[in-house]
Amino acid sequence: MDVLTLARIQFGATVAFHYLYPPLSIGLGLLLVCMEGLWLKTKNPVYHQMARFWTRVFALTFAIGVATGIVMEFEFGTNWATYSRFVGDVFGSALAAEGIFAFFLEAGFLAVLLFGWDKVSRKVHFLSTCMVCLGAHFSAVWITVANSFMQTPTGFHIVGEGLHARAEVTDFWKMVMSPSSGDRLFHALCGGWCAGAFLVVSVSAFYLLKNRHEDFALRSLRIGLTVALIASVLQAVSGDMSAREVARMQPPKLAAFEGLYETQSNAPLTLVGYVDEQDPLKPHAVGLQVPGLLSFLAWHDPHAVVKGLDQVPPADRPPVAACFMFFHGMVAIGSALLLIAALGCFFSWRKRLVNYRWFLWILVFSVLGPEIANEMGWFAAEVGRQPWIVYGLLRTPQGLSAVVRAETVLTSLILFTFIYCLLFAVFVYLLNHKIQHGPDPDDLAPHGKLAIPHLTAQ
Repeated sequence: MDVLTLARIQFGATVAFHYLYPPLSIGLGLLLVCMEGLWLKTKNPVYHQMARFWTRVFALTFAIGVATGIVMEFEFGTNWATYSRFVGDVFGSALAAEGIFAFFLEAGFLAVLLFGWDKVSRKVHFLSTCMVCLGAHFSAVWITVANSFMQTPTGFHIVGEGLHARAEVTDFWKMVMSPSSGDRLFHALCGGWCAGAFLVVSVSAFYLLKNRHEDFALRSLRIGLTVALIASVLQAVSGDMSAREVARMQPPKLAAFEGLYETQSNAPLTLVGYVDEQDPLKPHAVGLQVPGLLSFLAWHDPHAVVKGLDQVPPADRPPVAACFMFFHGMVAIGSALLLIAALGCFFSWRKRLVNYRWFLWILVFSVLGPEIANEMGWFAAEVGRQPWIVYGLLRTPQGLSAVVRAETVLTSLILFTFIYCLLFAVFVYLLNHKIQHGPDPDDLAPHGKLAIPHLTAQ
């Protein structure tokens, strides 16, 4: 393989592995706020036990997430030096803001969250939990801002020419509030809330199946399912908003998502299918289609014209089959998660959930859904931007470092893959150890005091 392909594989693998953890941190941060808030409100020691147990899981995901994310910054300089020079001013401001307003906030209060249970007051500890949650969300804000510049660049002008050309920020807030940043941020946060909620749901369902920690599991499951249902509904809303932004700002990407080769009104939406590219004269999407639905979703008019790939030069078209697969896979999993969360809440409210062991097994494996959907969504967004590394300004081959060699990238790719697999094995081992150990009974007695029986029954 050539150096460009290897460099793209390496960066894609690095980001894909790293992206397993930030959504979990975002979602678990929100769940920790809910659990500790319930403890402060009800004084029920089970919620204290719940918050302490999931705090340990949060710390594990945060640590692995930080370790896996550092490598990307070095790859910008080694493999993508021309790209780094081009977007350096933009990324520099966004990543500096991420470090100051997000990482320092999250990491600073994390020590209080982890070690301050018996050393600070309950309100101060709850404040630290809120700050850690806020820091995780701020991190998503600034990373999304940086990435959104690659999708819909605004608030800049070009300085220099040729290899020395670079984007210089002229309006910081216009760059931050690019046309796609708000919708994409909302969609990413909803994905994080789903990931954290379904992790809580999965572990709680496992305890119920094994008849362990039943009071803990039932209360934890109800919280997780409630957040999962709300997040899944918001995910559908944010997905619709993001798709309409893509239709307006990046029509070739939307056409690739739906395998739409011909510009047409009353454009159909493919519910289930595939892209047939075997016919060189007329490639098209094949499957179950609803006429006019794509036009309606994109423009709120079933007769609106949706631009197809026939208006895009072949050299500027993204990989259609891959975009179609990633996008429809994300939508299918998101729809399934919404259905699972709705059924889970219904069974939980009717207090029949423990009677449906088959459904509890579905909940155990549901934790995989948000992770796979988040990865597919990221791949769809980034592959759909091709062949541009900065949309309309810089092509992906132009962003590659001029001196990097294929054998060097291949060697580092093999080493990174080995290390990341090792880190993933460590993460799974430690997570499984914490789950098998379960919540600590001593956590039912906050600040070293015995739990009060009548409070435990609340």
